[in-house]
Amino acid sequence: MSAFLIALQFLTRLPISLPGMPAPAAVGRSLLSYPLVGLLLGAVLLSAQWALQGQAPALQAALLLILWVGLTGGLHLDGLADSADAWAGGFGDRERTLTIMQDPRSGPIAVVVLVLLLLLKFAALLSLLQAGQPLALLLAPWIARGLLPLLFLSTPYVRPGGLGAVLAAHLPRVELPWWLAGHTVLLILLSGWAGLLALLAALLLFAGLRRLMCQRLGGTTGDTAGALVELAEAVVLLLLALTL
Repeated sequence: MSAFLIALQFLTRLPISLPGMPAPAAVGRSLLSYPLVGLLLGAVLLSAQWALQGQAPALQAALLLILWVGLTGGLHLDGLADSADAWAGGFGDRERTLTIMQDPRSGPIAVVVLVLLLLLKFAALLSLLQAGQPLALLLAPWIARGLLPLLFLSTPYVRPGGLGAVLAAHLPRVELPWWLAGHTVLLILLSGWAGLLALLAALLLFAGLRRLMCQRLGGTTGDTAGALVELAEAVVLLLLALTL
């Protein structure tokens, strides 16, 4: 249970209190729970949508998106903003890109990317809710957070120190593929072809972003991992909206 609580505390803003500083091995094992946290977030969003039934779809979409951002504290949006600034301002240089990512300030590129991403999510959510298809609220956070352990499993972590380095050093390499396979089977059983198509689209995005990370940085950072989550959620919502 402690590994799940570690994941829940890091990936959400739910009031989780740990008894103390977790051991590095427990932090690494928390990666097993990342998809489960995504599933929990999706369940909360679905429950909120059920409670909002009867309201205008546009209002539902706006309130659900606000709740979505609030539940995560904008953690992954911050990573996307830093990555956007760094990719645009790094001019292809690895060290310059990594340096810009550490700057807490957001430049115009970051603001534009965040606005466009949230606009895309809102529009896709609105289309899905108007069509009576809220299942995407469950699938998007679930699939996106399932990509995080896959990223740490398959990609070098290039920034020394911090939580990301601990995750990369102590992740359970033997167990992790089996846990991800189990979530994949459960997702397909619950959602059928829609879930399978959404998963395939997210995996294609994963492959493309991972290649870009390796070409520019030689691996991943916490910021690029956060960007992956946000872009994967957007791709899942967009695909499901386009295939209505």
